[in-house]
Amino acid sequence: MSIAPQTTLATLAQRYDAFFIDQFGVLRDDEGAYPGANAALLHLKALGKTIVILSNSGRSGDYNAERLGKLGFDQAGFDRFLTSGDVAHSILARETGGKAGGTRCLTISSGGDRNLAKRLGFESVEDATLADIVIISGSEAERIPLSAYRQQLRPAAERRVPCYCTNPDRHKLVEGGGTAPGAGSIALAYEELGGPVRWFGKPYPAIYQQAQSLVSNIAADRILCIGDSIEHDIAGAAGVGLASCLVRTGILADSSQSDLAVISDTHGAFPDYLLERLAV
Repeated sequence: MSIAPQTTLATLAQRYDAFFIDQFGVLRDDEGAYPGANAALLHLKALGKTIVILSNSGRSGDYNAERLGKLGFDQAGFDRFLTSGDVAHSILARETGGKAGGTRCLTISSGGDRNLAKRLGFESVEDATLADIVIISGSEAERIPLSAYRQQLRPAAERRVPCYCTNPDRHKLVEGGGTAPGAGSIALAYEELGGPVRWFGKPYPAIYQQAQSLVSNIAADRILCIGDSIEHDIAGAAGVGLASCLVRTGILADSSQSDLAVISDTHGAFPDYLLERLAV
Protein backbone atom coordinates (compact mmCIF):
# COMPACT_ATOMS: atom_id res chain seq x y z
CA MET A 1 0.00 0.00 0.00
CA SER A 2 1.32 3.44 -0.96
CA ILE A 3 2.27 5.86 1.82
CA ALA A 4 0.73 8.79 -0.12
CA PRO A 5 -1.25 9.43 -3.32
CA GLN A 6 0.65 9.64 -6.58
CA THR A 7 0.39 13.07 -8.19
CA THR A 8 1.63 15.22 -11.08
CA LEU A 9 3.32 18.59 -11.23
CA ALA A 10 0.23 20.03 -12.93
CA THR A 11 -1.96 18.98 -10.02
CA LEU A 12 0.46 20.43 -7.48
CA ALA A 13 0.64 23.71 -9.39
CA GLN A 14 -3.13 24.07 -9.10
CA ARG A 15 -3.01 23.64 -5.33
CA TYR A 16 0.13 25.56 -4.25
CA ASP A 17 1.63 29.01 -4.85
CA ALA A 18 5.13 28.56 -3.38
CA PHE A 19 7.48 25.61 -3.65
CA PHE A 20 10.46 24.86 -1.39
CA ILE A 21 12.45 22.45 -3.57
CA ASP A 22 15.42 20.36 -2.51
CA GLN A 23 18.55 20.36 -4.71
CA PHE A 24 20.36 17.00 -4.56
CA GLY A 25 18.12 14.09 -5.44
CA VAL A 26 15.38 16.30 -6.89
CA LEU A 27 17.09 18.61 -9.37
CA ARG A 28 20.45 16.92 -9.72
CA ASP A 29 22.86 14.29 -8.45
CA ASP A 30 26.64 14.25 -8.26
CA GLU A 31 26.91 13.66 -12.00
CA GLY A 32 24.63 16.44 -13.24
CA ALA A 33 21.12 17.73 -13.78
CA TYR A 34 18.15 15.37 -13.90
CA PRO A 35 16.33 15.34 -17.26
CA GLY A 36 13.36 17.68 -17.22
CA ALA A 37 14.19 19.37 -13.91
CA ASN A 38 15.14 22.74 -15.40
CA ALA A 39 12.05 22.74 -17.61
CA ALA A 40 9.89 21.95 -14.57
CA LEU A 41 11.21 24.98 -12.68
CA LEU A 42 10.68 27.27 -15.66
CA HIS A 43 7.17 25.86 -16.08
CA LEU A 44 6.27 26.65 -12.47
CA LYS A 45 7.68 30.16 -12.80
CA ALA A 46 5.67 30.70 -16.01
CA LEU A 47 2.57 29.87 -13.96
CA GLY A 48 3.49 32.63 -11.50
CA LYS A 49 4.75 30.36 -8.73
CA THR A 50 7.42 31.35 -6.19
CA ILE A 51 10.36 28.94 -6.08
CA VAL A 52 12.91 28.70 -3.25
CA ILE A 53 15.62 26.07 -3.65
CA LEU A 54 16.15 24.77 -0.12
CA SER A 55 19.36 22.79 0.30
CA ASN A 56 21.35 21.14 3.08
CA SER A 57 24.58 22.59 1.74
CA GLY A 58 27.25 24.13 3.92
CA ARG A 59 28.12 26.49 1.09
CA SER A 60 26.18 29.67 0.37
CA GLY A 61 23.07 29.88 -1.77
CA ASP A 62 24.87 32.17 -4.21
CA TYR A 63 27.60 29.56 -4.68
CA ASN A 64 25.05 26.80 -5.23
CA ALA A 65 22.99 28.90 -7.63
CA GLU A 66 26.11 29.49 -9.71
CA ARG A 67 26.80 25.74 -9.76
CA LEU A 68 23.25 25.05 -10.95
CA GLY A 69 23.82 27.52 -13.78
CA LYS A 70 26.94 25.63 -14.83
CA LEU A 71 24.82 22.45 -14.96
CA GLY A 72 22.41 24.08 -17.40
CA PHE A 73 19.78 25.44 -15.03
CA ASP A 74 18.25 28.80 -15.90
CA GLN A 75 18.34 31.13 -12.90
CA ALA A 76 15.00 32.53 -14.08
CA GLY A 77 13.60 29.19 -12.86
CA PHE A 78 13.84 30.09 -9.16
CA ASP A 79 13.54 33.16 -6.96
CA ARG A 80 16.02 32.35 -4.20
CA PHE A 81 18.52 29.69 -3.25
CA LEU A 82 18.69 29.20 0.52
CA THR A 83 21.13 26.80 2.17
CA SER A 84 21.76 25.52 5.66
CA GLY A 85 25.10 27.33 5.37
CA ASP A 86 23.25 30.62 4.86
CA VAL A 87 21.09 29.96 7.92
CA ALA A 88 24.12 29.04 10.04
CA HIS A 89 25.90 32.21 8.95
CA SER A 90 22.88 34.38 9.72
CA ILE A 91 22.43 32.92 13.21
CA LEU A 92 26.08 32.66 14.19
CA ALA A 93 26.95 36.13 12.87
CA ARG A 94 24.17 37.54 15.04
CA GLU A 95 25.31 35.57 18.09
CA THR A 96 29.00 36.42 17.75
CA GLY A 97 28.21 40.06 17.06
CA GLY A 98 31.19 40.37 14.74
CA LYS A 99 33.61 39.48 17.58
CA ALA A 100 34.94 36.22 16.14
CA GLY A 101 38.47 37.44 15.54
CA GLY A 102 41.07 35.02 16.87
CA THR A 103 38.64 32.10 17.01
CA ARG A 104 40.39 29.06 15.54
CA CYS A 105 38.17 26.86 13.41
CA LEU A 106 38.65 23.38 12.00
CA THR A 107 36.39 22.82 8.99
CA ILE A 108 35.42 19.38 7.66
CA SER A 109 34.10 19.87 4.15
CA SER A 110 34.34 18.78 0.54
CA GLY A 111 36.63 20.41 -1.97
CA GLY A 112 38.51 22.35 0.69
CA ASP A 113 35.55 24.68 1.34
CA ARG A 114 36.15 27.14 4.19
CA ASN A 115 33.46 29.64 3.19
CA LEU A 116 31.49 29.80 6.44
CA ALA A 117 34.58 30.13 8.61
CA LYS A 118 35.84 32.90 6.35
CA ARG A 119 32.52 34.78 6.35
CA LEU A 120 32.39 34.60 10.16
CA GLY A 121 35.95 35.85 10.53
CA PHE A 122 37.33 32.64 12.06
CA GLU A 123 40.98 31.64 11.69
CA SER A 124 41.16 28.29 9.87
CA VAL A 125 43.34 25.53 11.35
CA GLU A 126 43.92 21.92 10.31
CA ASP A 127 44.80 20.49 13.74
CA ALA A 128 41.87 19.52 16.00
CA THR A 129 44.04 20.04 19.08
CA LEU A 130 44.18 23.77 18.23
CA ALA A 131 40.53 24.28 17.34
CA ASP A 132 38.15 26.48 19.34
CA ILE A 133 35.26 25.59 17.02
CA VAL A 134 34.56 22.79 14.53
CA ILE A 135 32.41 23.26 11.42
CA ILE A 136 31.22 20.16 9.55
CA SER A 137 29.81 21.31 6.22
CA GLY A 138 30.56 18.46 3.83
CA SER A 139 32.00 15.00 3.40
CA GLU A 140 34.53 13.25 1.21
CA ALA A 141 33.68 9.86 2.70
CA GLU A 142 33.65 8.30 -0.74
CA ARG A 143 37.46 8.43 -0.46
CA ILE A 144 38.14 9.15 3.23
CA PRO A 145 36.95 6.42 5.67
CA LEU A 146 34.64 7.51 8.48
CA SER A 147 37.21 6.04 10.87
CA ALA A 148 39.77 8.58 9.60
CA TYR A 149 37.35 11.43 10.29
CA ARG A 150 36.82 10.08 13.81
CA GLN A 151 40.56 9.96 14.42
CA GLN A 152 41.00 13.50 13.10
CA LEU A 153 38.18 14.92 15.24
CA ARG A 154 38.78 12.98 18.47
CA PRO A 155 41.09 15.59 20.11
CA ALA A 156 38.46 18.31 19.68
CA ALA A 157 35.53 16.10 20.73
CA GLU A 158 37.34 14.98 23.89
CA ARG A 159 37.84 18.65 24.81
CA ARG A 160 34.12 19.20 24.08
CA VAL A 161 34.87 21.84 21.47
CA PRO A 162 31.53 23.11 20.07
CA CYS A 163 30.72 21.79 16.60
CA TYR A 164 28.37 23.34 14.05
CA CYS A 165 27.01 20.91 11.45
CA THR A 166 25.70 22.87 8.47
CA ASN A 167 24.69 19.83 6.45
CA PRO A 168 22.72 17.24 8.47
CA ASP A 169 22.41 14.78 5.55
CA ARG A 170 23.62 11.40 6.77
CA HIS A 171 24.17 10.10 3.23
CA LYS A 172 25.38 11.71 0.02
CA LEU A 173 24.91 10.69 -3.59
CA VAL A 174 28.14 9.85 -5.42
CA GLU A 175 29.07 9.16 -9.01
CA GLY A 176 27.63 5.96 -10.36
CA GLY A 177 24.42 6.26 -8.35
CA GLY A 178 25.82 5.01 -5.05
CA THR A 179 25.90 6.64 -1.63
CA ALA A 180 28.55 7.45 0.99
CA PRO A 181 28.36 8.82 4.55
CA GLY A 182 27.44 12.49 4.48
CA ALA A 183 28.36 15.38 6.75
CA GLY A 184 25.58 14.39 9.13
CA SER A 185 27.22 11.01 9.71
CA ILE A 186 30.52 12.70 10.53
CA ALA A 187 28.74 14.99 12.99
CA LEU A 188 27.04 12.00 14.62
CA ALA A 189 30.48 10.42 15.01
CA TYR A 190 31.64 13.65 16.71
CA GLU A 191 28.75 13.35 19.16
CA GLU A 192 29.63 9.72 19.83
CA LEU A 193 33.16 10.85 20.69
CA GLY A 194 31.72 13.20 23.31
CA GLY A 195 31.60 16.47 21.39
CA PRO A 196 28.54 18.78 21.40
CA VAL A 197 26.93 19.39 17.99
CA ARG A 198 24.57 22.17 16.94
CA TRP A 199 22.61 21.30 13.81
CA PHE A 200 21.54 23.61 10.98
CA GLY A 201 19.37 22.76 7.97
CA LYS A 202 16.56 20.31 7.25
CA PRO A 203 14.78 18.88 9.24
CA TYR A 204 15.44 21.65 11.81
CA PRO A 205 12.94 24.54 11.90
CA ALA A 206 15.26 27.53 11.40
CA ILE A 207 15.80 26.91 7.68
CA TYR A 208 12.05 26.70 7.06
CA GLN A 209 11.40 29.81 9.12
CA GLN A 210 13.95 31.74 7.07
CA ALA A 211 12.48 30.37 3.83
CA GLN A 212 8.98 31.38 4.90
CA SER A 213 10.24 34.90 5.66
CA LEU A 214 11.19 35.12 1.97
CA VAL A 215 7.59 34.35 0.93
CA SER A 216 5.78 36.18 3.73
CA ASN A 217 2.95 37.17 1.39
CA ILE A 218 2.00 33.50 0.83
CA ALA A 219 -0.08 31.58 3.39
CA ALA A 220 1.50 28.48 4.90
CA ASP A 221 -1.23 26.21 3.47
CA ARG A 222 -0.23 27.35 -0.04
CA ILE A 223 3.42 26.25 0.38
CA LEU A 224 4.67 22.81 -0.67
CA CYS A 225 8.05 21.27 0.20
CA ILE A 226 9.46 18.85 -2.39
CA GLY A 227 12.34 16.54 -1.53
CA ASP A 228 13.81 13.06 -1.84
CA SER A 229 14.48 12.36 1.86
CA ILE A 230 11.85 11.41 4.41
CA GLU A 231 14.33 11.95 7.24
CA HIS A 232 15.12 15.52 6.19
CA ASP A 233 12.66 16.98 3.66
CA ILE A 234 9.43 15.29 4.73
CA ALA A 235 10.09 15.31 8.47
CA GLY A 236 11.27 18.91 8.27
CA ALA A 237 8.12 20.05 6.51
CA ALA A 238 5.93 18.16 8.98
CA GLY A 239 7.76 19.76 11.89
CA VAL A 240 6.73 23.25 10.80
CA GLY A 241 3.26 22.35 9.54
CA LEU A 242 3.94 22.52 5.80
CA ALA A 243 2.72 20.10 3.13
CA SER A 244 5.28 17.85 1.46
CA CYS A 245 5.87 15.77 -1.63
CA LEU A 246 8.37 12.92 -1.85
CA VAL A 247 10.09 12.60 -5.22
CA ARG A 248 11.05 9.03 -6.19
CA THR A 249 14.50 10.05 -7.41
CA GLY A 250 17.59 10.51 -5.29
CA ILE A 251 18.37 8.80 -2.02
CA LEU A 252 15.22 6.61 -1.86
CA ALA A 253 14.89 5.84 -5.56
CA ASP A 254 15.30 2.10 -5.08
CA SER A 255 13.17 1.84 -1.93
CA SER A 256 9.90 -0.14 -2.04
CA GLN A 257 6.62 1.16 -0.67
CA SER A 258 7.09 -1.03 2.40
CA ASP A 259 10.58 0.41 2.86
CA LEU A 260 9.15 3.94 2.66
CA ALA A 261 6.46 3.06 5.20
CA VAL A 262 9.09 1.84 7.68
CA ILE A 263 11.18 5.00 7.22
CA SER A 264 8.11 7.22 7.61
CA ASP A 265 7.08 5.36 10.76
CA THR A 266 10.60 5.70 12.16
CA HIS A 267 10.65 9.47 11.69
CA GLY A 268 6.94 10.03 12.35
CA ALA A 269 6.52 11.84 9.03
CA PHE A 270 4.53 10.89 5.95
CA PRO A 271 4.48 12.87 2.70
CA ASP A 272 1.20 14.29 1.42
CA TYR A 273 2.07 13.31 -2.15
CA LEU A 274 4.39 11.12 -4.21
CA LEU A 275 5.92 12.30 -7.50
CA GLU A 276 7.93 10.08 -9.82
CA ARG A 277 10.28 12.91 -10.74
CA LEU A 278 10.27 16.70 -10.97
CA ALA A 279 9.25 17.08 -14.58
CA VAL A 280 6.41 18.61 -16.60
